[in-house]
Amino acid sequence: MQTITDIAALEDLYGSVVPAARSKVVQHVTPCYRDWIGAARFVVLSTVGPEGTDASPRGDVEPVVHISDDRTLLLPDWRGNNRLDSLRNIVTDGRVSLMFMVPGSKNVVRVNGTAVVTADPEVCGSFERRGKAPATVIVVTVQELYYQCAKAIMRSELWSGADLSSEVPTAGAFQREIDAGFDAETYDAGYPAYARERMW
Repeated sequence: MQTITDIAALEDLYGSVVPAARSKVVQHVTPCYRDWIGAARFVVLSTVGPEGTDASPRGDVEPVVHISDDRTLLLPDWRGNNRLDSLRNIVTDGRVSLMFMVPGSKNVVRVNGTAVVTADPEVCGSFERRGKAPATVIVVTVQELYYQCAKAIMRSELWSGADLSSEVPTAGAFQREIDAGFDAETYDAGYPAYARERMW
């Protein structure tokens, strides 16, 4: 298989950048982006660190991030499996990307920037729900922000296509593939309740 190792060759293959693809980039949260991000309950957080890259889905019943100001986003880190892949990366290399999605919208909003992790009681306490606060909050400084072309969502029929969940492995099936003695059926039956209990 031939690989492309030269930027000029890559650019020659694709041709000129569509002008709007450059002009759409902004360096702060504008009113339109504030409305869009404020409606997003789901984001993919991408980080990079010494052990490689990581992309982590984050979701909430309220806006998934809090817009502190036009350059700062706050993303609460609710307790989960304690792998801490994203947090470890941020502590060692602050570069992050966020990809926000809103159900039904064909657009995606992307943020590139840097981040730090804080356990400041006042910051974490501002997200308290049902008597629980996140262990930490990821503080993102926005460097660039832009909307993504709708083609990917349209091609995949992400929101309008059929429910295919019955055709893919369950969490229990993934675990049983690693551990032949694992009781996947019992695990899958109890998993929704377990996940709800661990939401906060």
